[in-house]
Amino acid sequence: MSFKGRTVVLRVDEPSVLGTTLVSDLEFLMHNAVRPIVIAPHVELARTFVGVMNRSGDAAVGLRGADAGMIPVAGNDIGSVQTRLLETLTRSGYVPVIEPTALGIAGDEVEVSADEVARAIAQATEATRILFFDATGGVGVDELTPAEALDLADSGKLSAALETAVRAAAYGVRGGVDAAQIIDGRIVHATIVEFLTGRHIGTQVAGTVFVASP
Repeated sequence: MSFKGRTVVLRVDEPSVLGTTLVSDLEFLMHNAVRPIVIAPHVELARTFVGVMNRSGDAAVGLRGADAGMIPVAGNDIGSVQTRLLETLTRSGYVPVIEPTALGIAGDEVEVSADEVARAIAQATEATRILFFDATGGVGVDELTPAEALDLADSGKLSAALETAVRAAAYGVRGGVDAAQIIDGRIVHATIVEFLTGRHIGTQVAGTVFVASP
């Protein structure tokens, strides 16, 4: 499958941001007309990554999820993501780096799960892939269907962080994303290997797709 002109979403973690090949991987993807969007797990890491990426160019743009009402939230539920700003940036060759916040009903800024932000943005932008970086490198299984992933997330066998990633991966695929991967982002060129080769490192969630909301 060609990724040219398609959006890919990466939910990064702290180990994958510093001292890895992530920046050069993203530059390679953009050179090949792939449109990455990065979701950070917290504000500080988002701003750190923008600085790291812009040391080698001017491609990264930091955004809050609340900017331009991009990610609305009511209670714990993310509403309809407004994609116009994201599309403008990615089509112009920029990498949006998004802080996991949303616009609350009262106009306040609300912290939300980075995994859920990644899932919602991937669905709204019709992304072809989501990567969830986790130091565990997956769940010890090469591939899961969305149903299998949800059963595993409900089993109580996973850490809280891995559980939310697996659940978001499953719902993302059910919502129309072609596939989601949970991988160790510290692996050299992990992003390129996942997106542009036939190899999979970690756990992939893929399978029968139907449009649904979590």
